[in-house]
Amino acid sequence: MYNGFIFEGEAYRHRELLELVEDLGGSILNVRIIAQEATITFIIPEEDTPTLRKLVLELRARLREIPLVGSEIAVVSPTITRHHLPHPACDIAEYLRRMGAKTNIIGLARGVGQRVAQITRREKTLIEEHDAAVFLLGNFDYCLLEHKWKLYKDLRIPVIVAGGPKLDHVPYASAYISGIGRIPYRTRFLSEIRKLDELAKAVGKCLDGRREMIAADPLITSPFILKSEIEKQIEEVKTCYSPAPIVPQLDGVRVKLRYDKFASIIKKIRVGNYILEDVAEVRRSMMKNYILIKLYPKSYVRLKELELINSQWNHKGGISA
Repeated sequence: MYNGFIFEGEAYRHRELLELVEDLGGSILNVRIIAQEATITFIIPEEDTPTLRKLVLELRARLREIPLVGSEIAVVSPTITRHHLPHPACDIAEYLRRMGAKTNIIGLARGVGQRVAQITRREKTLIEEHDAAVFLLGNFDYCLLEHKWKLYKDLRIPVIVAGGPKLDHVPYASAYISGIGRIPYRTRFLSEIRKLDELAKAVGKCLDGRREMIAADPLITSPFILKSEIEKQIEEVKTCYSPAPIVPQLDGVRVKLRYDKFASIIKKIRVGNYILEDVAEVRRSMMKNYILIKLYPKSYVRLKELELINSQWNHKGGISA
């Protein structure tokens, strides 16, 4: 297991941290140096955390743990039109981002109302490209219990619902957080901040469940290793204007390059002893024509290798006969 951290300290000795992370077998996710301040996001093996803290103490820097690192979360609102807001969507997305997640706010085209609320196939596919989804709903309990569950019932990822009413649960949701409904101001009170923290913990619990499922049948390689290999072998990533050209997910990565131009190139890169297209599904993302890569489990790759060996053996046997 890996732990994610954000290092905040003086820039003049930040390379010592970079070298330590590489020596420990970790991965650097982001480096920002502004004036004399360095902000570095990275992951390291859980057992090496004491070694890291010792160096940070020596550098007199700040270290903050980010439990949601390596995940991409969809923050879904029934709409983002002005006459249906204000809504705490931006506050929730920013709070999850500070916990390490990459967040995308998605407004549904026809999500408002009760009996008329619906989700399109395109929106459903887009949301399912993420590791989990947070649905932000309103203040009426009968609306949440009888109508709005139609928006997320068929999603194949964990769904965390946030709403105003005090309910134990809502249908078809992995978790429900009350006290976060439609409010006419930014979340600034201590009780509201606690609710954001409760929401982040619920998201983390759902992600931990997915991590355990993945650990039962591990991926052929780590998404962080795949991210590093793409950065090394695809030069255009370095000139991408996006602040996060490659977004790691629990089971793959999202590459913010045009699918039509770069998909064939990315499919041929080497990851360890494999060609990427042999160990991952490379497909077009519903988000801005980006590239979405989903890694296969080791068992699936081994099965494909055995099938290939058997087919070659049968072919040779047929020729010799």
